[in-house]
Order: sequence, then C-alpha cells, then structure tokens
Amino acid sequence: MRSIRTRITIIIVVAIVLSTGVSTAMGIYDVADIGQESSEQQLQLLCENGEKNLDSYFDSVGQSVEMVSSYAEADLESEPNRDLREHIKKVDIFFGKLARQTNGVYTYYYRLDPSVSDDVKGFWYVDADGNGFVEHESTDITQYDINDTSQLVWYTVPRASRKPVWIPPYITDNLDVRVVSYNVPVFYHDQFMGVIGIEIDYSTMASQVDNIKLYDSGYAFLSDEEGNLIYHPNIDVLSLPKEEIPQTPEELKEHEKFIHYEFDGIEKVAYRLPLKNGMILNVVVPVSEVNASWRSLIWKTIWVSLGMLIIFILLAWQFASHIIKPLSELAKASEKVSDGDYDVELKYKGRDEVGTLTKSFKSLISHLKAYISDLNNLNKQLQEDNLSLEAATIRDSLTGVKNRFALRRDYDNYHEQDIHIMMLDIDDFKKVNDNYGHSVGDFLLKKTGDALLDNFGAEYSYRYGGDEFMVIYPEIPEEEFKSLIVSLEEQLEEIYLEEKRLPVHFSAGYVYGETLLRDDLRLMLRAADELLYEAKKSGKNAFIGAEYNREIAENIPKKEEESFRQG
Repeated sequence: MRSIRTRITIIIVVAIVLSTGVSTAMGIYDVADIGQESSEQQLQLLCENGEKNLDSYFDSVGQSVEMVSSYAEADLESEPNRDLREHIKKVDIFFGKLARQTNGVYTYYYRLDPSVSDDVKGFWYVDADGNGFVEHESTDITQYDINDTSQLVWYTVPRASRKPVWIPPYITDNLDVRVVSYNVPVFYHDQFMGVIGIEIDYSTMASQVDNIKLYDSGYAFLSDEEGNLIYHPNIDVLSLPKEEIPQTPEELKEHEKFIHYEFDGIEKVAYRLPLKNGMILNVVVPVSEVNASWRSLIWKTIWVSLGMLIIFILLAWQFASHIIKPLSELAKASEKVSDGDYDVELKYKGRDEVGTLTKSFKSLISHLKAYISDLNNLNKQLQEDNLSLEAATIRDSLTGVKNRFALRRDYDNYHEQDIHIMMLDIDDFKKVNDNYGHSVGDFLLKKTGDALLDNFGAEYSYRYGGDEFMVIYPEIPEEEFKSLIVSLEEQLEEIYLEEKRLPVHFSAGYVYGETLLRDDLRLMLRAADELLYEAKKSGKNAFIGAEYNREIAENIPKKEEESFRQG
C-alpha cells in the first residue's frame, strides 16, 4: 500500500504535469505559428526593399540615358544642317555632366551609325580606375555584322528593336570588363542615327545584391524569366561556359512569390520579385535558419517548464510528509488546476503540516500563473510587432491613408459587393509646388489625407500616387456618398497655412454598382478615372458620378498603370 505521502505527491505531480504540459503546448503552438509568420514577413520585406533599391538605381541610369537621347534628337531637329561634329560635341558636354552624377557608370557613349557618316563616329568615355572618365577609341562597327544581334549587343540589339533596352551582363568590347548596359536608339525623321548608352560596372550591381542578406547564410541572386542565372554571389556566372552555368531550380521558375524548394539536400524558402529591367530578384534562406529563432524560444520554454516541474515535484515530495489532516480541499484544488483553472482559493492558514503544504501549493500556482502570463505577454508582443510591421507596409507615410500595396491586398475584399469607387486629385497641384514649395505641397497632401480619413475612414481611403487619391466605399446609398464628397470639399477649402487660406480645390470622378465578376473592380476603377478626366476637362473643381456600366467601361482605353490590378 502506498503511503499518504506517496499518494499526495502523486496527486500533486499529476496536477502539475497536466497543467504545465497543457500551458506549455499551447505556448509552443502560438510561438511557432507567430514565429513562422514573422520570419516570412521579414523575408518578404527584405526582398521588397531590395527590389526598390535596385529599381531606383536602374531607373536613375535609365533616366540619364533617356535624357541624353531626348537632348540629341531635339538638337538634330533644331538645326538639321549642322555639322555632325558640332552635334557630337554638344551631346558630349551634356552627357558628361549627367554621367558624372550617376552612380556606378563605367562607360558612356554615343555611337553614330556608319551609314550616317563615314568620318564622324561619336564618342566613348571610360572610367577604368575610378579617377574620372577618359575618352577611349570608339569600336569600329564596320568590322561586325550589325544584323547579328549576338554580336556587339549594345549596338545591334537597340538598333534591331528600335526601342530602349537593358542588355544582360556581358564582357564589354576592348576592355574585358563585365558590365550591364542600358541603350537607347536615336532617330531623326524615323532614320536610325545611332545608339546612346551607359554601361554599369557589373560589380556595382553585384554589390547591391550582396547587401541583401538574412540570417547567417541567406543571400540574394538575379535571374531572368527563363530561370537563367544573371548574378549569383556563390557562382561566377560570366566565367563559366554557357552550358556549364547551373539552372535555377524548377520551383523558382513559377510565378509564385513565396516558394519552398530543396537544393543540394537543403530545404530552402525563397521570395522573388520582378525588376523593371526584366530581371528577377530572388532572396533565399535555409528553412532551418528561418525556424531557428522561434525554435530556440520553444526549447527555452520546454527546459524552463521541465526545470520548474522538477522543482515543484521535489517541493511536493518534501511537504507531503507533514500532512496530518484531511486533504479534500487540496485534492479539489489540484483537480481544478489539472483542468487548467488556476483561480483556486485555499483559506487554510494553520501552522501545521497542512498549512505548510497549502502555502507551498499557493506559491506553485502563483509561479505557474506568472509563467503563463509571461508566455501570453510574449505572444502578445509578437502579435503587436507583426501588426506594426503590417501597418508600416500598407500605410502611406506622408498622408496616413492606405497605399497601393494595401489596395492589392484588399482587392478581393470588394468582390461581390455594392460599392462606390472614386478617383480624385488636387487641382493645379504642380502650381502649388511651384508657387509655395514642395514642403507646402506635402502639407497639402497630408491635409488631403486627413480629410479623407475624417470623411471616408482609414479602411476605405487610398493614396494612388502623387496627388491622386482613391476611395472604395461599400454598401452606402448614393445620396449619402455625395454628402461625404461635399463634406470633404468643405474641409479642404478650409486649409490654412500661417493664418492664410490656401486656394485648394479638387476634382473627382466616381461610379457605383455591384462587382459581380472578378474584373468588375478593375473596370470600375477605369470608369472612375475616366470621369475624373472629364471633371478636369469641364473646368476642374468638380466631381462627376455615374452608375457602373460594364459595356461602357470595357470600351475605355486601358492605362499602363492599371496592370497591377489584374494580379
């Protein structure tokens, strides 16, 4: 027969094990779920930041080249009979100023087509040692078959395509240096005159990609849409024969953003985004490292639970020997704890053995509740961090309304709903910037965002770009929606800067109806944008609304920036 000490100890231990086990299991589940979600969001945010940095860099290069090509074509138009040498000299001066202001430029050039002139070739400048650009002898184009786009790609490809083009990494002629180039063909009255371009040092692009790192061994690399590697930090792509360059795993050729795959026996997770120059940015990290942070926390939780469990068992065994009175009250309390109810009340305060055990049991419960509270606080903190991260990615930092990322995320929420969708922008906003400065322009944008939040709410207000805003409001009568627009108009007319009222007006276009089909929201947005255009043509400071007509909306010409809504 077991002794009372043994029986009491068994009861207490069972209660502790059950309650601690249930609490620990629940904490582990929550930590794992939130930790996994947080890790994926870190990976996504890192890739999106990398995409923005690379696109911004490529945009700066592209804008410089396009400015020079526009200047060159305008110069040809202004004085068509001018000596080509004088034309080249002017473009040379203009291009040189821009090239010196553009980061990472290795060479820049303006190469005339041999059919245009036999003796005027153009110019080619090279910054080989980082000490400034030095003019280099131009490549003799007549030595190449200019109809073969595999040769002299910086010249033959834009000549054949007749449009600006980014050329993937190649070894530049005569210099034996790895570069990526952006080239724009120059025309005069539809006659091909030559090519203007900038070559970026391959290492400059590579260093930006190398800066994208996550955890211990995460990395980023560039590929094209077919899965061919363009740059990889661990593979010298340009030094290998084409047939020896590894292909990216098949999973990375899909159109999904989040991808799980296995490479060389290592399970990995990747997030991929397209760049504006046609490349694909891939950010990769081993799954083991993604899980390591929250798994470490789980193991700490388990070890702390085991340590506390051992301590409590020893305490229970020690104090069980002092029990001399009936233990019904303690037994009932133990049953409640085993069911997960820690709000037990023990009134016995005697100084005998039962009193001592009662006091120890109370201490045990207090420790358990504190431990569970710590776990709950940790879970709450993780949830708050995730909410803060999400808020930072979906809110426009200047105006406080939602951004385009939020619009993409919310797109499906408006399906099969009766909605009003409105496009609006500030009339003559450029004049405000010109007359008062960009700080006043930003102040006006902020006030416009405040007015949208006051009248339409944070859930339905978006900044579409520049001074253009959008409202998508579900389930509201037409007259009530009009009254909100009037209220918005009145609020914007009362904007003061240093006690002086700003002359602010806006124009808007909106449609209302039900989004029955998957693309109705996209078509309604197109129709609202068209009504905004009509409001502008009518003299501005107006808003025009209409009921949604799918057939009419489908016949409205599509704008380039509408493409994001189809995803």
